[in-house]
Amino acid sequence: MTQNVSLTGAALLIDALQANGLNNMYGVVGIPVTDFARLAELKGMEFYEFRREDAAVDAAAAAGFLTDKPGVALTVSAPGFLNGLTALAEATKNCFPMIMISGSSDRHIIDLDRGDYEGLDQYNVAKPLCKAAYRVDRAEDMGLAVARAVRTAMSGRPGGGYLDLPAATVADTVAQKSDAHIYEVVDPAPKQLPLDDAIERAVELLKNAKHPAIILGKGSAYARSEAEVRELVTKTGIPFLPMSMAKGVVPDDSPSSAASARSFTLGQADVVLLIGARLNWMLSNGEAPLFNEDAKFVQVDIDATEFDSNRKIDAPLQGDITSVLQKLNAALEKADVKAPQDWLDSIKNACEANNEKFAKRIAASEAKPTLGFYSAIEPINDLMQKHPDTYIVSEGANTLDIGRNLIGMQKPRHRLDTGTWGVMGVGLGYAIAATVETGKKVISLHGDSAFGFDGMEVETICRYHLPVTVVIINNGGIYNGDRNPVKDQLGPTVLSHNAHYAEIAKAFGGDSYRVSNYAEMKDALEKAYESGNPSIIDAQIPESMGKESGHIGNLNPELDLAQLEDKDN
Repeated sequence: MTQNVSLTGAALLIDALQANGLNNMYGVVGIPVTDFARLAELKGMEFYEFRREDAAVDAAAAAGFLTDKPGVALTVSAPGFLNGLTALAEATKNCFPMIMISGSSDRHIIDLDRGDYEGLDQYNVAKPLCKAAYRVDRAEDMGLAVARAVRTAMSGRPGGGYLDLPAATVADTVAQKSDAHIYEVVDPAPKQLPLDDAIERAVELLKNAKHPAIILGKGSAYARSEAEVRELVTKTGIPFLPMSMAKGVVPDDSPSSAASARSFTLGQADVVLLIGARLNWMLSNGEAPLFNEDAKFVQVDIDATEFDSNRKIDAPLQGDITSVLQKLNAALEKADVKAPQDWLDSIKNACEANNEKFAKRIAASEAKPTLGFYSAIEPINDLMQKHPDTYIVSEGANTLDIGRNLIGMQKPRHRLDTGTWGVMGVGLGYAIAATVETGKKVISLHGDSAFGFDGMEVETICRYHLPVTVVIINNGGIYNGDRNPVKDQLGPTVLSHNAHYAEIAKAFGGDSYRVSNYAEMKDALEKAYESGNPSIIDAQIPESMGKESGHIGNLNPELDLAQLEDKDN
């Protein structure tokens, strides 16, 4: 008997995804989902085959952040599912909406632990690592399953959802398509507004503040709230500090930016307005000395459980950021709230002093005959200012830290990096999604260690001929490569400084550049960018450059190894 493919669980799942406007899928195929991916292409979806599952799931997560729709990832069973699980958990921590779909073993084998091929109870493994997990056991439930996954990913605080797809369900059928109840989810992320008295509390604090400051988190970028944030900053003059993926919500060259005097501003602020930012480890959990112990906080967040998670929140504003700011802006204007001029002058002076030091450091690096972090990254900043619609992806330790400070952003959601967990290996997956979802060119900036986590995805970039320029800052190590205290044994942070990473691009049909000074870097970047070809620029800097753990060395316990290092080993 001929199978009616259009009535299978596989076809109905694709129909349900498409009904919700989800037409791109990132993944790795194999048992039991190979034909599912083929069918997705036949039914009009775009499927992007990766070399490893975590990169594919990262791509789906980035797609969610960039499009305000859940990105979709596909993995095979057990080992492939586990490879993607870190990225699923990371997407949830980052608040990126996405759906990971994994093929899995038959229930009657798994539930009795009979020993199936790649057997694993994936549904229960996934549950604690994402917003919600669902197992689809019948083809007729496909519409409901996708609807639940979409709403889970998008509502409240966005994040990852998991759909478990047993092999039997892939081939299961319904009598007619209507039996699967496929539909588009209505208003998956409903607007929420705080009460008037909550707004009044916030206005009162900001009106009486002597040293007010705003911290913008990536939630403000995801919320598409740039118009409201810019109105707030323009009308009140309150200085702002963007977290890394919030850069561009207000242009970095805004006169209200206090980014060049971050420590000074946060240390002196008496009222801090958090917009889509969390007082987690990235902000020292809201503690002194980064913040004034007597500072008061106003926080805008969709999730009430975030309030008081580290500091007392004196004026919590629960709701979606855009709606909250529309209401708050009107109230601030009515109350004629303005940042005090003496406070603005003190921040301006601190910024100018720090910018002068920074400019000297950049100029000195560019003048040297060898390449350094600053002279390697400054050309990227120049390019981004000329082409502000370009996307930048960044990962590493020193490379990430210096690039965050050095590369100015003019547009929101054009910067992606390691995010809340600081996970390495996200770069190429994010870069692929950025160009696929937007059609724009991407600069993907990596330390040499970070590149190694997902470097094989260069083949994916070349296979689809994507306009991604990969820049690798190579100092031959994790943090740096010059520490080798034990005789005849490589140190644990040492990598190959003589590696020719650019040859990887050449192997797959892309362009390759190897540079060792500022002029070569600038020339190579311009050529790679203008060509639109997949490219790798291998930027060679000295092994001695780089600080242990970058800007977060305090999180890496340091032992006194001097007495052992001095011994003749």
